[in-house]
Amino acid sequence: MNKTTTLPPHKIIGVAVIWNDQQQILIDRRRQEGSMGGLWEFPGGKIEFGETVEECIKREIYEELGIVIEVGEHLITIDHTYTHLRVTLTVHHCHLLSGVPQPLECDEVLWVNLDELEQFTFPQANTQIIAALKESGEC
Repeated sequence: MNKTTTLPPHKIIGVAVIWNDQQQILIDRRRQEGSMGGLWEFPGGKIEFGETVEECIKREIYEELGIVIEVGEHLITIDHTYTHLRVTLTVHHCHLLSGVPQPLECDEVLWVNLDELEQFTFPQANTQIIAALKESGEC
């Protein structure tokens, strides 16, 4: 008897760890009605065809938060499979260049210190980003 296994959809996502001049990191809270609603995350989004990770991160951050950032060095790449979705997160350190973050595609945005991140509930894959940040110290 053959079992057919269906793999969850795979999304390749560019993720920004955005630092301000006070060495704080920008996080946002996902909309309640969406996938993993109400959880906090590092902003970013799906890479479009023909787009580099850096281009994706800049575009997504402008669309979702209304700010301009500089994409810096690569922090970590994470492959994680949830029950409903497989994600590859390519995470870069970024720096705020201009604008004030607005919750255009999320419920809330916050600037937090590195040592405050563990007070927030993130999707499971994001715990590896936090661990990598703590290991590296800061941007």
